[in-house]
Amino acid sequence: MSIYDKECDRSLRINTVGKREWLHQSSHYNRYEATPYKALDEFFEGYKLNKTDSVVDFGCGKGRLPFYIHDRFDVSVTGIEMSGQLYMEALENEASYMRKVKRANAYIRFERCLAEEYEVGVEDNRFYFFNPFSIQIFMTVIDNILLSVERRQRSVDVILYYPTSDYIEFLENDTPFELVKGVKVSGRYEIDPNEHFLVFRFGD
Repeated sequence: MSIYDKECDRSLRINTVGKREWLHQSSHYNRYEATPYKALDEFFEGYKLNKTDSVVDFGCGKGRLPFYIHDRFDVSVTGIEMSGQLYMEALENEASYMRKVKRANAYIRFERCLAEEYEVGVEDNRFYFFNPFSIQIFMTVIDNILLSVERRQRSVDVILYYPTSDYIEFLENDTPFELVKGVKVSGRYEIDPNEHFLVFRFGD
């Protein structure tokens, strides 16, 4: 963990540093690790969120991305987390963060459920994934997003950080999503080519 990550956590009055391996490791769910703040800074310099956007973070862990987005853009954001322990830590972070914010136009909330069981709201239009689970679960989640778009037509973005080839190939070959943006993380991509963001879009 970097000093910058600790400083950003302190500024938001949250604690999201560290990694978490699962005691009973599943082949479908990956360990908890938050997106580095510097990577988020770089991505959101060129990718803007509007007040009308509603973001869903699948596998949100302790909630770093939801708090970051809420603080920076004042947009509504939902964090989905299956781990009871991480969910409780996200709620503790929320209580601390809201004492800092005091008043906000947009909501921030967390739901404890399996990603594939989350009922995608018709207002949800931005979906974030940092390799939280297997391609099988990812496929089901994408299907749920597309079913929601059938209920209410809208443009939706799927944002991938550190994307796997399975995720990319599925979106490119088996869905109507199209790649619209890529952002390489400076100083990290040169060492690890997976250190980048991809944005896939469907709709207007």
